[in-house]
This record gives sequence, structure tokens and C-alpha cells, in this order.
Amino acid sequence: MKRFHIQKIITRHMKTKNIIFLIIFSALMLQLPAQNPATCFRIQLNDKNQSPYSVNRPEEFLSQRAISNKARFNIPITEEDLPVNPQYKQQICALDDTIQILAESKWQNTVVIYCPDSLALEAVKALPFTDTAVIPVASYLLVPYQGHREVVPDNDHLMLQNDLLFDSLYDYGPGWDQIAFHNGQRLHELGFYGDGMLIVVLDGGWEGFDTLSVFQNLYENGQIVGVRDLIPGHNNVQDGGTHGTCVTSTMATAVNGQLIGTAPHASYFFILSENPYSEELIEEDFWAQGVEIADSLGADVINSSLGYSTFDDFHQGDFTYADCDGVASIASRNASIACRKGIAVCVSAGNEGSRPWHYISHPADAVDVLSVGAARVVDSAMAYFSSYGPSYDGRVKPDVVSVGWNTYVVNANGYIGPGNGTSFASPVLAGLVACLRQALPQKNAMEITDIVRRHGHQYATPDTIMGYGIPDMYQAYLDNVQTEVKAKETPQQLMVYPNPCIDKLILSNTDLSISQVEIFDVSGKQLCSFDDCHQSLIQLPVHQLQPGFYIIRAKGQNTVRTAKIIKR
Repeated sequence: MKRFHIQKIITRHMKTKNIIFLIIFSALMLQLPAQNPATCFRIQLNDKNQSPYSVNRPEEFLSQRAISNKARFNIPITEEDLPVNPQYKQQICALDDTIQILAESKWQNTVVIYCPDSLALEAVKALPFTDTAVIPVASYLLVPYQGHREVVPDNDHLMLQNDLLFDSLYDYGPGWDQIAFHNGQRLHELGFYGDGMLIVVLDGGWEGFDTLSVFQNLYENGQIVGVRDLIPGHNNVQDGGTHGTCVTSTMATAVNGQLIGTAPHASYFFILSENPYSEELIEEDFWAQGVEIADSLGADVINSSLGYSTFDDFHQGDFTYADCDGVASIASRNASIACRKGIAVCVSAGNEGSRPWHYISHPADAVDVLSVGAARVVDSAMAYFSSYGPSYDGRVKPDVVSVGWNTYVVNANGYIGPGNGTSFASPVLAGLVACLRQALPQKNAMEITDIVRRHGHQYATPDTIMGYGIPDMYQAYLDNVQTEVKAKETPQQLMVYPNPCIDKLILSNTDLSISQVEIFDVSGKQLCSFDDCHQSLIQLPVHQLQPGFYIIRAKGQNTVRTAKIIKR
């Protein structure tokens, strides 16, 4: 099956595989004919004994953002979070010069090794810390690695820009329908554009993304905070196709009158986990590692428009529908863990609805993720190609649907036009999930995904086609914003000026309805509170605030109003 969940896309054809290999893979040569003997194996490690890492020193393997997020939501850091023991990896590689470690998972405590020598593999299995049952995952042919084996940490310290100036309202251009499909423009009107949110995109190539003028503002604003390429011998996320470019454009584009994405103010990190030149089981291991990197970065949302069921170049790894139970796949297991550890995960359901496979694939079958099917705007009908549920163990899948038919995207040539596929439905929703997380900072990832499901138009009567249906993201906000009044009361506009401010901020209170004002940072932490605010013009000192982005909440007996401000 095609891994990219695109039914039709406006992009250039991928170059011939063999030509690409000669240009790109100087250190990695892959033999692709099916049924070649396996040379790459997933090794299960038995423990993390004598690890140099400690849960008491999480800064050695988690970013400060990740640590802060876990503390805010009371998510414990456990032995599961400790990286794979580097001493074990060294002992494995020392057994034979041909052995290389290609992927690893700290949550599953596994490594994937290249080991073409059967005697060397038996020596690996004989180590006291390895399980004798190994899983073949690929038939790569690698040139022996020359030089130092560098251990790349799964932790990148990053700073997100939260104090950027943007227009308060956008002209969405042709993107209007796909955001209005979820009433998402109302979130934007309230100032929730994804500010302060980190979206990690796991995909297969961002060709043209770093050079197209339509995306230059993202680089100028510091919204592209990093990239990571997990494919052996490959070190360029821009190479490998245009799928990631199109997918990310549905969220990140911010060009007035041309296309506005669903989270134009969010920050983005790209992880290339999909090998565009072959289809083998090892890509689930790359995906699983990518999710762990996202966790170490402190991601708020993951989008992945990838899926796995059968493997054209490694049929030894093929799955059946019975394996779509949320636990048979390492990718699905890690997707569920990511949700528990604080990340809202959106995954495309797949384009198998009219094909023999028919059902969702991995990791759309994972527990707690939002698997997203494709619908069309014109009549809200399900796209004929969108994969069906349920999961094999009977859970509702897909969870929800978004616009995946005539979804407007940007391709590698900078052309804006429609494309079809659940590949686009998932990021459209993922961007709005980021906006909802910004709007409801007190809600953890599990709560957010449950809120999205509950606001599907057919939540009371889910089916195997649309799941819980089309979520109304604005109503999801109204029903869950923390107030002392009824949850469905519509917030009124809060007038604040000057904005940006320097030393003081003035709130209009002409109806004398405001009695208390609170100021929050982008993480949802309350910084200060002002009581007895019964004047018609409320003057607040803000000189003590650091420059950046803040949320003001004004409360009264029957009203709660919010606004975003920028402190210079």
C-alpha cells in the first residue's frame, strides 16, 4: 500500500528510485526487490540496569519545555522515559564490524540493528540483556560504516517565539471552507491561532519548504524550530518528496488572501521518519522513535499522515486486519504512550476505503489517538476512499473526520490548489487541536482529545465510516472554558489597549460587569490577579511582566471575557 495517505495530490512526480540512490545514498545502498533475506532486526532489551541516566536528572534526556509540561499536568517521569542503555548499544556493536544501530525506542526498550551475518546475530541474541526472539524488519544492504559511531541524543533544547505580531483577523482565501467546516475561525477570532504551541510533524519529505516565499515568514519568525532525519545515510528532510510540504501547509501557511492554515502562529518541528525509496517494516521503528523525540522536545500536538499495513519491499512484515488492535504495532503502542505522556496525536485514517484492505492501518488503530477520516465540504459526505473502522478489538475508528476532499494545500512549486486524501484531513484538524490546547491550557492531552470526540456531530451515534463525526471546535471551547457561569455562555469581547503595551494596560468596563482580572502566560500559569475592579476604565500595571505573549481573563458575576496581549 502507499504509505502517504493521499488519493490525489498537486505535486511533481517523485524521481526514479535508482537515480535518487546514486545521488543521495553514498553511505547507504538499499536493495529493494521483495523477499530478500532480512538484514535488519528489532532486538528487545530485557532491562535498563546500570543506566547512566536517572529520573532525578531528566534534563539529560528531556528539554526544559518537556519537563515543564509534564510537571504542569502531573505526568511522572519514570524508568520508561530513560534512554536505551548506551552501554548495551556499545556491546552489541562491538560484536561485529558490520553491525550498526539504525533505530531505537526507549519506551519499548528496543534497538534495530543492521546485522547481515547470521553468526553475529546469534552472538547478539546470546548477550545477557537481550531477548532471543528477534523481529526481522528490513532487507537493507549497507556499506560498512567507517569512523566514529556518534550517539545522537533525543533531546533538542529549543525556544519558541511567543511574542510575534500578527494581524488580528485573516483573509483565509480558498482555505476558508476547511476551517469553517469545524467553526475554527471562531477560535481564531478569539485570538487562538496556536501561539506558544509546538506541533511536531512526522512525514516523508519537505521538498521546497525552506525556499518557497509562501513559507519564509515561518523562518523569519522562528516558527520552524528544528528538523530531524531518521533515515540511515540520509540527512536532508527537504529531500524525499513533497508530502510533508503539502501536509504542513494546511496548518502553517499564513498568506492573506491566498491561504491561511489552521494553526498559523504555532511553532513546528519536522521529523522525517518515512523512507521514500522503500516500504519495509523498519519504518514503524523510525516512526516510534520520532514520537519519542517529539516527547523529549515537549510537543503539544503530533500530526502524522502516514500509515502501515503491508510492505511492498518486505512482505515478511505484512500485517492483517487482526493486527489493527492498537497493540500489535510498535508505532501504535508508542502513539498511545505519547498521548498518556501529554501529546495530542492526530493520525490520518488511511485511503483504503475502496480498496481490498478497506480498514484503518497503523498507527490509526492506536488507543487514545485521534484517527482522522476524510470528508468533503460541499455536503459533509464521507470521501469514498477514506478508510473504515472499527479497530479489530471493536473501538470506534476513525475517531473523527475533517476536510480531505478538495483540501487546499501548497505544493513544492508554491502552487496553491486542491488535493484529496486523509493525509490532509489529519493536519487540518491537528492545527485546530493546537488552537484548542492554547485556548484551554488547563486541559491535558487526553482531555483535549476526549473533548474533540465529544463535539463530533454524531457523538451519540458513532459509526464505522465517520466515527464520532465532524467536531465543532468552537463549541468545544465554549463548553470547556473555565468559568463560574454556565459552560455554554458565549464570551463577550474584551476591549484592551494599548496593545502591544509597555508599562500599563487599560480595560474598558463601561457596564461595570468586571470584578476580577487575571493574567496568564501561554502555558496557562496564572501570573497575577486584580480584584475589586469596578471602575469604568481599569488600569493594570504590567511593567513587571517580561516581554512576550499573555492572556487576559476578565471575570464578573455573569461574564467571562478573554483577550490576548503583547508586552513589549
